Amino acid sequence: MSTVSRRLAALLLCSLAGPSLAQAPPAAPPKVAAAASPERIERIRSRYTKFEYRIPMRDGVKLFTSVYAPVDASPNKRYPILLVRTPYSVGPYGADRYPQRLGPTEAFEKEGYIFVFQDVRGQHMSEGEFVNVRPHNPKKRGPKETDESSDTYDTIDWLVKRVPHNNGRVGQWGISYPGFYASAGAIDSHPALKAVSPQAPIGDWFWDDMHRHGAFNLSLAFSFFSGFGKPRPAPTASEDFNRFDFGTPDGYQFFLDLGPLSNADSKYFKGDVAFWKDVVAHPNYDAFWKERNILPHLKNIKAAMLVVGGWYDTEDLYGPLRTYAAIEKQNPGTANTLIMGPWSHGGWIRTEGSALGDAQFGFRTAETYQDLAVGFFKHHLKGGAAPEVPEALVFESGANRWRQFDAWPPKGLRGTKLYFQPKGGLSMQAPTSKGAAESFEEYVSDPAKPVPYTQELTTGWSKNYMTEDQRFAASRPDVLVFQTEPLTQDLTLAGPLEAELWVSTTGSDADWVVKLIDVNPGVLPGRKDDDEKGTKDRGGQQTLVRGEPFRGRFRESYSEPKPFKPGEVTKVRFTINDVLHTFQRGHRVMIQVQSSWFPFIDRNPQTYVPNIYEAKETDFTRSFHRVYHSSEHPSFIEVGVLPALDAQGG
Repeated sequence: MSTVSRRLAALLLCSLAGPSLAQAPPAAPPKVAAAASPERIERIRSRYTKFEYRIPMRDGVKLFTSVYAPVDASPNKRYPILLVRTPYSVGPYGADRYPQRLGPTEAFEKEGYIFVFQDVRGQHMSEGEFVNVRPHNPKKRGPKETDESSDTYDTIDWLVKRVPHNNGRVGQWGISYPGFYASAGAIDSHPALKAVSPQAPIGDWFWDDMHRHGAFNLSLAFSFFSGFGKPRPAPTASEDFNRFDFGTPDGYQFFLDLGPLSNADSKYFKGDVAFWKDVVAHPNYDAFWKERNILPHLKNIKAAMLVVGGWYDTEDLYGPLRTYAAIEKQNPGTANTLIMGPWSHGGWIRTEGSALGDAQFGFRTAETYQDLAVGFFKHHLKGGAAPEVPEALVFESGANRWRQFDAWPPKGLRGTKLYFQPKGGLSMQAPTSKGAAESFEEYVSDPAKPVPYTQELTTGWSKNYMTEDQRFAASRPDVLVFQTEPLTQDLTLAGPLEAELWVSTTGSDADWVVKLIDVNPGVLPGRKDDDEKGTKDRGGQQTLVRGEPFRGRFRESYSEPKPFKPGEVTKVRFTINDVLHTFQRGHRVMIQVQSSWFPFIDRNPQTYVPNIYEAKETDFTRSFHRVYHSSEHPSFIEVGVLPALDAQGG
């Protein structure tokens, strides 16, 4: 049995106690996030020789490309190529300047590859025009029509023909935006491309990064995209990345002081942020967003695929799940594996994965991915032994263990509905109350006092919001709480969730945020009064498992929004991203419902306007919202229940 197989087998047998959830900081855009290490750079320089090229595309545009070849490459010792295409700079620029990392992990550098990094079209040192998430063109005609798939093809063709001592095999990988380019490169791929790993890839930009069911990701847009993708007059060797300067650590107050989003350009951007103009001009799921959906185009993929994502990725959770599903559906016979671990954005290579925030997983979960990735590329690019990789390797939070499945979502799930009940109850029995008495819960939603999405003081992405203790929210009068009685046996939920709410509002628009929460018992097993000094008492903790906002105007169509009729009971149904989570016996399942999640999500004015980005201060108004739980209008969360572990052989 290989090292990878032995490690995987051991990990799949372990069931570890302790908190299961937390969140790590978001990754910086460049491929190297840590501070420079002179020792690492020296090691790389001693093993690899650097070259810089300008590779011509079919339309004549030249893309700047850095190549790092092993020093001992020769006619008798050839190496495969491992490619990353990025909009974030392939710096450091200059033949005598080296980065401190070349591969996903140091093991790749020891194994030996020809590492290639390319500035995509229109970015940094490459020629041409940059287009955010450039649409795929499936009907390219002639040499002047290009997209990211053709740029990748042309790059690979040039590399295998001209870079000395390569073995004719190419792999591609990337995290986040570079993950999108990895997906694009797999489409109609070059025959030499044998293995691709899109990691946290953008799938559909209306759901990844920018929006959550039409609700705008405000903190991301300001802290990242306000400084990214600006027009530049000519190729530049600048390696700087300038984030937005908030002038304060308090993002909640900053965005309240901003007022309506219509103030953003006049106060801060001054017409200099092209992306902001695009967002404002396209508030609905129109052609601009639809053509940036790469998922329908993930076809004619011949390379083996390894799709990687993190359950606690604040930016791209939708992407890896939908990318895997699209490849599986549209490429029968193509080797396609999904890995989902307990990681933040890029946490599978930037952290050891044994802890996220306050959570302890008990072992270095990132090593599982790292070992499999080494084996995956070595097998397909060097002819090494095939790693024993399952169809889906997924971390089960709550129980803190890896699970193998022959499909994702797993087969054999039992569809179950968790119904909201009067007096804050939650059960699998449909409500029986009729008429007005106790048939709904009501709360006031005030845009001047929105519910914060985190207790952390931050202007960017919270480190812990996806796993944060939700007691701070449960105590607010504008947050509804429904929970089960303590469970008498473990309950494992798997796959996507569906929220179906019957609601009404005194306004004409509203957001609905639904959060699935694991509530610890008041006294945890094994805890004693004389625990180690400094140990956090997690009794009663309300740990967020998954949260999803929905902009109510899109309840019938994301392309054609519609106002609410004040006081009219209306159904709102939407999908919540997948989970694999076990609520242990003695725990409770909790659902919280609220109408703001600020400033992760922008404020809904609650007065319907055609374009929220153009709303005025006078459009923002307090509204009373109701969530119904009667026999006529039962609100519920539909979940998939996974049978017991021994029945799955997992």
